[in-house]
Amino acid sequence: MQLFKEDRLNECLGEYMSAKRDYYEILGIQRNSSASEIKNAFRSLARKYHPDKNQGDAESEIKFKEVQEAYAILSDANEKRKYDTYGHNRPGGSPFGSGGFEGVNISIEDLFGGGFESVFGSIFGSGGRSRRTKRQRGSDLLVRHTVTFQAVMDGSKESIEFEVLKTCKNCNGLGSPEPDGVRECPACDGRGRIQRIEKVGPFTQQVVTDCSSCRGEGRIVHDPCTICKGEGRSNESKKVEFSVPPGVENGTRLRMSGFGESAKSESGDPGHLYIEINIDEHEWFERDGSDLLMAIPLSYTDLVLGTTIEVPHLDGELLKIKVPAGSKPGQTILLKGRGLPSQRSRSGRGSVMVLLKLDLPSKISRGLKKKLLEIRDEISYSDDELRDKISEEARSRRRG
Repeated sequence: MQLFKEDRLNECLGEYMSAKRDYYEILGIQRNSSASEIKNAFRSLARKYHPDKNQGDAESEIKFKEVQEAYAILSDANEKRKYDTYGHNRPGGSPFGSGGFEGVNISIEDLFGGGFESVFGSIFGSGGRSRRTKRQRGSDLLVRHTVTFQAVMDGSKESIEFEVLKTCKNCNGLGSPEPDGVRECPACDGRGRIQRIEKVGPFTQQVVTDCSSCRGEGRIVHDPCTICKGEGRSNESKKVEFSVPPGVENGTRLRMSGFGESAKSESGDPGHLYIEINIDEHEWFERDGSDLLMAIPLSYTDLVLGTTIEVPHLDGELLKIKVPAGSKPGQTILLKGRGLPSQRSRSGRGSVMVLLKLDLPSKISRGLKKKLLEIRDEISYSDDELRDKISEEARSRRRG
């Protein structure tokens, strides 16, 4: 009885090696099936043919390995793309190495508990070409762009042009105009990484490094593309349009997903483009969040008698500043709701804070000097008044 089982197993293995079935047929799915449909089909068939449920059944064992191999290929985006293009005769040979797919040890608990993802995450790292569990992504780019101060009030539509590494259009990222121009790296057998054992004292450790022959790519281009020189990527000039929101802060970085460099890996995702916003200085305004600060130099008579100042403003309406009679240098006037848009509130705006400054002329005419001398006694303090003013100022300063 045991001999019959072994003969039958060898027979099934021979049939399997001579004519490999289509992976989609094995899983019973369509070629346009989603990742979740592929996963569900695998779990269902793996439970059905699992050796723990079919002990001694040679055909179930063969089918179980078929299901594992089909899922290992179709669940990897890069391997699936190559299989869809070339079938079993993919360039570079089997991704499982010369030994072929030997299967992995999956328990019933793995299938029902959802732990099989981590099991298949290591398939390509142990048999043939090593795969990183995380998809490679292209490098991010940072571009600085300057906008006017007016854009902070109104927002603006902007555009920039920049150079970026993108998938070469001449070779579609392959590095060679023909598929035959790329071969598997013989130094690392297409893994992209080299494993070696190092001895440290009485202990040994396994060290994994990028293959120096292929720079970790797992392949060598012997017929390079004339445009990208075999890199698979070339510089392109890109123009991007984007919106600057009202109330934007200086140094804000706007992210545009997918506009960065293309990944070196064929299956990788492009990086992001970050646009750092720099804001031009305004002629007289300073900024504090959504508030605007400005100073107005006034003459002595304007402070004593009061006045109204009108200046152009960012919102298109004149900014009217009423200076009360008897104002003092250093006092401030607050104009609520005339500042910049607040990013915390869509409808709210900050305030404009106006600092009053006494502006003394460096030179005066003879006529003005004569008039000032005539009224000097009227506007000056006596000795007693001056001492009282000094004491009052000191008390005010201490209370403050």
